[in-house]
Amino acid sequence: MEQTLRAEMVASVHSVIAQVGDEVVVGDTIVILESMKMEIPVVVEIPGTVSEISVAPGDVVREGDVIAILL
Repeated sequence: MEQTLRAEMVASVHSVIAQVGDEVVVGDTIVILESMKMEIPVVVEIPGTVSEISVAPGDVVREGDVIAILL
């Protein structure tokens, strides 16, 4: 089952933790966003394999932007 992780708010990408091909489980952090000096982890809700990372550190994401896709 494919899972698309999307930004929930406007934020900048602080760091990318996962890489394409990584196996992840529920609760793993894939990306850390930063908004208003707060770090917001983007966590996995369904286990799978990271098939795409759509952001890089320094990028600005808007609500609904794709951050990563898991298979």
